[in-house]
Amino acid sequence: MIGASEPDPDGVPKRFNGMSRHPLTVLSVLALAACGQAQTNAPTDPAAPIDTPEAQAPPPTPPPGVGSIMPGSGPATFVGLWVADAAWCANPRGPKGPIRITPLRFEGYENSCGIVTVSQVANGYEAILACAAEGRTTNERVRMSVQGDGMKLIWLNRDRIVVPLARCPAPAAVAPPPVN
Repeated sequence: MIGASEPDPDGVPKRFNGMSRHPLTVLSVLALAACGQAQTNAPTDPAAPIDTPEAQAPPPTPPPGVGSIMPGSGPATFVGLWVADAAWCANPRGPKGPIRITPLRFEGYENSCGIVTVSQVANGYEAILACAAEGRTTNERVRMSVQGDGMKLIWLNRDRIVVPLARCPAPAAVAPPPVN
């Protein structure tokens, strides 16, 4: 009977608690109690870095001509200001201004495109653009092949029109005003 007094081997009565006959039950309860809820950091507190050899290893490099890049993490080779004529680099806006390419955007005169996807190909990158120009929306496909400060931009869904472009130099640092 649970809760009744039972004599121990020496004949001394002791209180039976119901757990002494099932040592595995006692161990299980103790193990579960020790687990408890793990400490988690608040969303505003960054987690401690993972310090393992695997975490410290550089990411694997895909073989040439293979791979896919998510928007926002594209290669720096095509990011920048690009022009068909080097003199256009001086024009920040207008029909003879640069095309501005970021990992997420492809911006030109009277058009604005979001880069939907970027895929690495053997000779550069292909991108699908969702564009708005002069009140119309279109999807465009382009291939960007960069060599040094030059890019060959190929409009894949416009009869493969090739547009050679040059990278605009980075803006010069503004000199501080002279001290008198």
